[in-house]
Amino acid sequence: MVSNVVFGRGSFNQLEEILLLKRLNVNAPFIFLVDDVFQGNEKITSRIPLSYEDEIIFISAEEEPKTSQVDALVEHIILKFKDRPSGIIGIGGGTLLDLAKAVAIMITNEGETSDYQGWDLVKNPAIFHVGIPTISGTGSEVSRTTVLTGPEKKLGINSDYTPFDQVVLDPELIADVPKQQWFYTGMDCYIHCIESLTGTYLNAFSQSYGEKALELCKEIFLGNDLSPVESQDKLMMASWHGGMSIAYSQVGIAHAMSYGLSYLLGTKHGIGNCIVFDQLEEFYPEGVKLFKEMKLKHDIQLPTGICKDLSDADFNTMIDVALGLVPLWENALGSNWQKTITRAKLRSMYEQM
Repeated sequence: MVSNVVFGRGSFNQLEEILLLKRLNVNAPFIFLVDDVFQGNEKITSRIPLSYEDEIIFISAEEEPKTSQVDALVEHIILKFKDRPSGIIGIGGGTLLDLAKAVAIMITNEGETSDYQGWDLVKNPAIFHVGIPTISGTGSEVSRTTVLTGPEKKLGINSDYTPFDQVVLDPELIADVPKQQWFYTGMDCYIHCIESLTGTYLNAFSQSYGEKALELCKEIFLGNDLSPVESQDKLMMASWHGGMSIAYSQVGIAHAMSYGLSYLLGTKHGIGNCIVFDQLEEFYPEGVKLFKEMKLKHDIQLPTGICKDLSDADFNTMIDVALGLVPLWENALGSNWQKTITRAKLRSMYEQM
């Protein structure tokens, strides 16, 4: 679990105090990985507490994070600074938070990032790392995985060394998220809840977090009484609780299939989950019904026909990626999931998207 959490409007201003106690020496910088949407935005950049050799690296979140991207960042840091960094701070949405977690791990572990895609493959503890979400829904700020697209698969680095050492939850930072992005990322949280609460891995711990996150999602996306401030606060906590729920259970079919879309087509995680989940009435009837109500209420039109021109090889690539995520299928359908999910079944499902 995340060791330290600060929550509250304006809590981003506590970052300097937090980092002051963690600096190893004047030659050991803090590296800030920041979504490049904030480049030139004084509301954010002027509040980042830079000292000594500290560096801000602006990174585009237009594409899903890649193992090669992590390798390049680690190489840059190792070659530029003579001392190991004091810490890595990720500021942004799920892409930046996943990159920050992965870089912190790879500073202390040899080889390529793709070597660690899987469960409990990391041998050495990561360096100190901090997550500051500026979009809420992915749960990356609390999860024990960092989802990355590698040369052969899209799969997380799942380990006890992945979670952040410190998280700063400042709802003010998510106030300016565009509506479409707000919806897609929020639905990632909602889908976490549905997949966790209906899964075979469910236990009392994950259920308690999942039920609270689902309750908050209903308030945010179907209610009419929340002010913008209340909505921001609640969405940040829904993301946290949804992430905690899947940390102690697992996600399911929507995530497994969206990984295939992302690997082949580069479809962003949130919208990919929505495209898939919209077609899953067979498996999550009540959850999909509620999702369609949310989509209608907020006038969201999902892309259609994204798989219509794919070749047989393309479909096989997506199917291979999806089928490789065995724990997700086991959570959704149990140990005999392969009796239900065949390659032909998956292809027919992808063809509907």
